[in-house]
Amino acid sequence: MYTGKTEKACCLCGNPDTATRLDLPPRAVPLLKHADPIAWQDIVGEVSIYFCDSDWETVRDLVLETGMSPLSRCNAARASFDLREDFEALLNDIRDEPDHTEIESEMRAEAEETLANRDDPYVEERDLVEARVIEWVFEDTEGE
Repeated sequence: MYTGKTEKACCLCGNPDTATRLDLPPRAVPLLKHADPIAWQDIVGEVSIYFCDSDWETVRDLVLETGMSPLSRCNAARASFDLREDFEALLNDIRDEPDHTEIESEMRAEAEETLANRDDPYVEERDLVEARVIEWVFEDTEGE
């Protein structure tokens, strides 16, 4: 039985040779393509999506130059995350619904700090893309 996250294929094209990963809050899942049957409230920890080299260039340009989120084109089946039910099956125990408050607060604060310090030499393009996508996730799901 699988009970942990593994690297997945590119969420856009399915290429198994990925180069870049973005870690997002669980509430990003409903924004992904084909995510309807997934209860994001049952996700434990962050959600990771992966991109191959060629798609990463497109995503980078889309986010940083065009100002658009790539999430609606990312296939939820290729996202990596842990569900509460996986742990319940392994441990034969019923768990409370995960509280996302802490992880969301940390991700939001890190995203805001990254965007505020975009000229810092230690801030990479990948960090800026991830921060902007995280910011959009919270804007798009406010009140949920």
